[in-house]
Amino acid sequence: MEDLSKWDKIGIMGGTFNPIHTGHLLLAQWAMEEAGLDGILFMPTGNSYMKDRGEMLPGSERLAMTTLAVADRDCFACSDLEVRRGGNTYTYETLETLHRMYPRSCLYFILGADCLFSIENWYCPEKIFQNCVLLAACRGGVPMETLEAKRRELEKRHGARILLMTFPNLEISSTDIRLRCREGRSIQYLVPDSVRNYISQNHYYENP
Repeated sequence: MEDLSKWDKIGIMGGTFNPIHTGHLLLAQWAMEEAGLDGILFMPTGNSYMKDRGEMLPGSERLAMTTLAVADRDCFACSDLEVRRGGNTYTYETLETLHRMYPRSCLYFILGADCLFSIENWYCPEKIFQNCVLLAACRGGVPMETLEAKRRELEKRHGARILLMTFPNLEISSTDIRLRCREGRSIQYLVPDSVRNYISQNHYYENP
């Protein structure tokens, strides 16, 4: 992975990226502008303990697609940190490692605002709060007043640092993309062309 020490404010975009799609890229761009970040580090998960692995491609393949998706942006980078790590993937471990790698940078972990209601059940949530600012994307569904109340609660209870940002509710999902592949339908514009070609050439997601 390239040296990101020149970035004072690093956005962390984690996910299975099975596959990565334009919604992920738009969210990253939106977050970068909203929070004044220097760049976004995309972090494909290795073995997520919170995801069904039935349809999940190997980490090396999801990493390859993510690398293709961000290749044309100097302010986007891709990390193999979680893919290389053995065992289950835990957010707190990733953040601790990145904090050691870039001690002078501030880390902004990007997530959906609905995750604020479950993050206390994640593994070692206190260490997550200690090592990053949470940048929570509000996409409708939960009233802003409710999210603001939860933000204040987490800040008071855990000393969390949380920024809320509005983001359009785009109906693009990796699940739908995999379904379209199985049904032989086009995924053009849903994923970058480089990713679409990679999926097609390798016949990924064509069988359940």
